[in-house]
Amino acid sequence: MPGLHRYQLFLSAALLSCSLASGSLLAAQELPNGESAQATLSPLAGNISPESDAAASPFPSQDATSAATAAPNTDNSVTWKNLPRRVLEDQKEVWLFPMQIARGRHLLPTFAVVGTTGVLMATDPHDMQVFAQTDKFDEFSEVLSGTNTEIATALIPAGFYVVGMLDHDSYAQQTAMLSGEAYLDSAIPEVVLKLASRRYRPLAAPNGNFSDTFFKSHVSVFGKGSSFPSGHAAGAFSIATVFAHRYAKHRWVPWVAYALAGAISFSRVPNLAHFPSDVFVGAVLGYTITRYDVLRGQ
Repeated sequence: MPGLHRYQLFLSAALLSCSLASGSLLAAQELPNGESAQATLSPLAGNISPESDAAASPFPSQDATSAATAAPNTDNSVTWKNLPRRVLEDQKEVWLFPMQIARGRHLLPTFAVVGTTGVLMATDPHDMQVFAQTDKFDEFSEVLSGTNTEIATALIPAGFYVVGMLDHDSYAQQTAMLSGEAYLDSAIPEVVLKLASRRYRPLAAPNGNFSDTFFKSHVSVFGKGSSFPSGHAAGAFSIATVFAHRYAKHRWVPWVAYALAGAISFSRVPNLAHFPSDVFVGAVLGYTITRYDVLRGQ
């Protein structure tokens, strides 16, 4: 199959997952009462309300008048017992979202995300040639290596949960549990995309050919060995979004949370573990699924 046709086929298949990321641009739309959604939904604003979530969420209920009862996470508390059920309900909303697109909803943000992904894919070969020929980011990538970031991604929610237990702080415990829920919710579509794309990692591209990388690599059942999208980016932004939302009243928390997530995500590019498009799609998946599904009603 010619390379161009491969990209066309993959972009069509990836539309499902990229459409889940459309919520990142929904803030530009108008709420029913005429107020700007951007001011209401900004993760840095600290003034997010359940009503604005219901109005702008890319996972809307079928009947707006019964949104509170239709939302899957009506019970805001997360426990070890109901966590599996919540994840299943979250996934139902995620995978049924393309039906909203079929009805003509959220087309602009969806195509904006897909278009950006397409542009990044087209420029990936040039970008990777630049990173492959420089050593300016070696120390940065060494500090934020895959192993180090995986440990940090696991320890931050776990540490919050333990501290919450010791301090009898139920809010901190809930934040940690929501982080785990968000991580799982973003990991499932990420693994599905990895299995479908079978993209070479830049470091594994034969003869340094970064132009024809899709549908070629051998992957495990969990997608290991496939580059698209970045699991580190998805995980980092899913957890960062939980903390940024839950502690938005502390203005510095969202900045620190998203800065760390951005640094972790970017670190995967200079060490040739991922292409820029892999990181973009992973980050947007992690953010939007968490912000508009996991945290809906929180």
